[in-house]
Formats: sequence, C-alpha cells, structure tokens
Amino acid sequence: MLKALDSLIVGLNKLIVLLSTLALGAAGAILSWEATARYLFKIPSDWQDEVTIFLLVGATFMSCAWVQYSRGHIGIQALAAVLSPGIDRVRRLLSDVMSFLFCTFFSWKSWTLLLEAVEDNQISGSAFGAPLWIPYSCMAIGTSLLTLVLLVQILSAASASLKPNSSLGSAS
Repeated sequence: MLKALDSLIVGLNKLIVLLSTLALGAAGAILSWEATARYLFKIPSDWQDEVTIFLLVGATFMSCAWVQYSRGHIGIQALAAVLSPGIDRVRRLLSDVMSFLFCTFFSWKSWTLLLEAVEDNQISGSAFGAPLWIPYSCMAIGTSLLTLVLLVQILSAASASLKPNSSLGSAS
C-alpha cells in the first residue's frame, strides 16, 4: 500500500512542480510587464502585485511536498557526518515526526481558513478584490500533500526499521 501511495505522490508531485514552474514564470512575466508598462509607457495597473503574490504563494505551498519528498528542505547535514548511522536515522525520524505534527496542525488551520473564505465570500482588500479562496486553497492542498509525504516517509522508515538487517542509508 505504501508503494502505491508513493507512486501516486510521485505522479501528483510531477504535475504540481510543472504547474508551479509555470506560475513562477508567469509571476516573472507579469512583474516585467508592469515595470515596462509603468516606466516606459506610463500605464500603471493595480492588479499585478496581487496576482503575482497569489502565484508565488501557490507555487510555494503546492511544491513543498515535492521538496520534502526529495529531501530538499534545509537539514542539519553536519550532524549526519558526526552521528552514527543509527542515531542519525533516529534524528531524521524525530525530525519527520515533529514536522508531521506541525504540518498536520497547519493543514487543518489552512482548511479552516479556506472554508471560511468560501462561506463568507471573502475577497482581498485591494481594488482588484481577488477571492481569498485562491491562495487559501493552495495553502490547504499544499500542506495536506506535505503532511501526506511526511506520513509516508515516517511509515516507510518505521517499516524498514522493523525488517531484519534493514538499512535506511538511502533516506537522507
């Protein structure tokens, strides 16, 4: 079951990383257009900052599960070099458990914000008035996926440690 869930996460993360990359490119293009339009053509606009922020928030939260899956988050590698492999596995497992607990809470609060934004038809306070369900949905989905990745990593580490002669050297 863990392998099937892992495959699903990999496929979903590939799609999300592609979309996040496009969102970052769009944010860069929008900001470039705004600078060009404002200073060369004297065409100001009030929507670009908010759209760019929404794109950046979406790309950040949606891609965080992929970063965790690839173990790309900042870690304390200096400890790995000093600790024995067994103690380092325990350190990584404890780190994953603490991250899982925090992300579970953060995910729950993000879903709460999303539901409130939808129920109350909340919009941003700018002249653009974008609906707040957009960034809140990215936060809720992204942190939920991150929590799921952490859970799979914890369960994989736990099941590997139960097997005789197991080695978690590949999980860094």
